[in-house]
Amino acid sequence: MCLLWYNNFVKNNTKINYTPKQGRFPVFVSDLLEISDPVIAFDHVMEAIGVQKYLKGKVKSTGRLGYNPVNLLKTVLFAFRDKGYASLRTIDDECRVNIRYMYLMDYETPSYHTFGNFINEYLEDSIEDIFKDINEYLFEQDHVDLNHLYIDGSKFEANANKYTFVWKKATEKYRYALFAKITELFEKMNQELSYEGVTIQINTEYVPAYLDEVLSSYRILRKIDESTFAHGKGHRKTAEQRNVEKLIEYRDKLSEYVEKLETCGEDRNSYSKTDPSATFMRMKRDYMGNDQLLPAYNVQVGVADEYIAVVDVNRYRSDMDCFVPLMEKFKSIYGFYPKYPVADAGYGSYNNYIFCQENGMEKYMKFTMYQKEVKDEKYRDNPFRAVNFKIDDKGNLRCPNNKKMIFSHRKPVKNNNYGRQKEIYRCEDCSGCPYAEQCKKTDKNRTISLNQELTAMHREVLENLECIHGALLRTNRSIQAEGTFGVIKYDRWYKRMVRKGQQRVKLEIYLVSIGFNLHKFYNKQNRLQKAA
Repeated sequence: MCLLWYNNFVKNNTKINYTPKQGRFPVFVSDLLEISDPVIAFDHVMEAIGVQKYLKGKVKSTGRLGYNPVNLLKTVLFAFRDKGYASLRTIDDECRVNIRYMYLMDYETPSYHTFGNFINEYLEDSIEDIFKDINEYLFEQDHVDLNHLYIDGSKFEANANKYTFVWKKATEKYRYALFAKITELFEKMNQELSYEGVTIQINTEYVPAYLDEVLSSYRILRKIDESTFAHGKGHRKTAEQRNVEKLIEYRDKLSEYVEKLETCGEDRNSYSKTDPSATFMRMKRDYMGNDQLLPAYNVQVGVADEYIAVVDVNRYRSDMDCFVPLMEKFKSIYGFYPKYPVADAGYGSYNNYIFCQENGMEKYMKFTMYQKEVKDEKYRDNPFRAVNFKIDDKGNLRCPNNKKMIFSHRKPVKNNNYGRQKEIYRCEDCSGCPYAEQCKKTDKNRTISLNQELTAMHREVLENLECIHGALLRTNRSIQAEGTFGVIKYDRWYKRMVRKGQQRVKLEIYLVSIGFNLHKFYNKQNRLQKAA
């Protein structure tokens, strides 16, 4: 009886719950989404800025009709807003299973190849304009203050092999060693050619073009036919063949060294063979635990009211060299410089302070010894520091023993763009000084280097940062600028470059930044709606 009841129940229940896979209402995907859904808010922003204007003149007029480029653009930008970093295969997969992506693509499912070609062909030239227009819309809606800019930088590992380094100094060393070998070969060839009254000019340095010229002339002079050269075991090479082969070898090697030095350029000392735009830098993440350098890019951001207002990708290892390019990029986007650029001690330099002074920006970048100046009273008030030496009524610098410091000479400062010079002073007489052990380390008279202009700038920076306004800006910088990289790296899981080459890396960073700003805007608006 019980078994019969169970069979009847299962049979009837199957009939009730069974539904064939058939079409249902609603037909429109948007009806399945809530009005506050992120993709609806995102689509509203895209329509407000008119994304179709970036695709005019780029759509192909021949061949099979392709996917709607506006839909492709929206889908790519939303993927970076949704994921932090979205790989091509992730976007491909989401278009097949995620209702939000179906809404943007109108049920179409392009392959990852299509998305990759679209990004490379359509976005590489216009991504900065898209970033600018999206920011202008978001900043106007959220009333963002662009006069307070919080600056920070972080090194992102490049998509390059770890042991493919090329060092500029090592290349220079090998090149000069090759010059010596070339000179030795030319001296040997001159001895062979002395009976014919021909001499090869010997220099201290050589270029590949000169070696090509010598090789061509030597072939004509000796009537050399390279097709008759001996090769393999048991064959004896002639002196002419050895000379030609050595010249070819040295020319090719010299061309390689010249190419490596040109790739390094004047502004860096290394690069990677698998991504020549990447520079080897010291990273916080050390795989081997031996403090080795890794190929990376220095990514700089300027944050205003939690949004990325400006972003730049540099090959410089030091943040100091990245400040001016970042500010110039900010001006190119918004038409003015920020009034208060706030940065950590990695940006405080004479060049950057002068740049701020010339362009109406306040000095809110810490300098190298800022923390010791603020917290270490013993260091700050040390009477034996050159900056603490007193100046008498006649304008003379006096040491702690009240001896006159005599001006000696000026010395140019390395890597300075404004002709900065250090002033060198020497004490008139240190003999019998009771402070000799504390003041100097040698038996000679005390020598100090000083730059009054830079010292005055440091005092100005201290006054700016230690006031109430400065303390508030320092706190905000550590929250907003450093917090931005924390969100990008650890919340949105973007820690390593995927593309190669500086232009492609910039494209990638702009996409990540656009996604970050759109995600931030939606979260802010959502919080305001809930609070209301």
